[in-house]
Amino acid sequence: MAELLAGLGTSHVPSIAAALDKGLRDSAEWKPFFDGYIPAQEWVRAHKPDIAVVIFNDHGNSFFLDRIPTLALGVAEEYQPADEGWGPRAVPNFIGASDFAWHLADQMVAGHFDPMICRELDVDHGLQVPMELVFGRPAAWPVKIVPILVNTIQYPIPTPQRMWELGQLLRRAIASYPTDEKIIVMGTGGLSHQLQGARAGYINPDADRAWIAKIGADPARYRAMTREDYIAEFGSEGAELIMWLVMRGCMDDTVRTLHQHYFAPASMTGAGMVLLENMG
Repeated sequence: MAELLAGLGTSHVPSIAAALDKGLRDSAEWKPFFDGYIPAQEWVRAHKPDIAVVIFNDHGNSFFLDRIPTLALGVAEEYQPADEGWGPRAVPNFIGASDFAWHLADQMVAGHFDPMICRELDVDHGLQVPMELVFGRPAAWPVKIVPILVNTIQYPIPTPQRMWELGQLLRRAIASYPTDEKIIVMGTGGLSHQLQGARAGYINPDADRAWIAKIGADPARYRAMTREDYIAEFGSEGAELIMWLVMRGCMDDTVRTLHQHYFAPASMTGAGMVLLENMG
């Protein structure tokens, strides 16, 4: 069977992409943020995953407010970087792990999840930024990808518990996939931020640090929270954190935290990451 190598949660803030594109990686403002990812990059490079399952939300590029699936699954052979208004970024196309994606599609439907199946899909910063933060910007990506898109934009978004259950299903799909490929699961989004309304500019560093510290060791509270709780604590866009629950739900009850990092503000957002592995 395939091996679940690790779970990784990370922000996907678009200003991270802008900083990389403008050559600001080692600037005084950005260097502490990017340096905080180096231990995770080194660990992933040493363990050589074959497939990255990336859970993210589209930001109005492949779907828009009039048509947003609650869940979508990419099964394509290849994915291009989306044009988010200023031309596609200079990152390589992403090669799809289409065989595993179709296996996951079957498992999702059998498990009473009904995703939109995407045979073509351009992927925006929600996927691009996490891939760059973990793998850098190589001439070709060292892993194939399976994109899972979650609606965190338009009411009603999925519940935290439902995202946990999706993670459990993903774990079963990995365990039943008859290859020896190594898979890393990446839950993305957050941390706290709100881009509009009376609380525009809101971040909650205390809640962010607690999330990073506890999502591995004590995730029960975050599973039990309502969607409204997430918005109150992390901001309207901070509700993206439910996508980390897919990653965490995919893993064992007891995990080891290999690395964690927090930085605020990254633009108008609390940003950071955690890298987890199973204890067994």
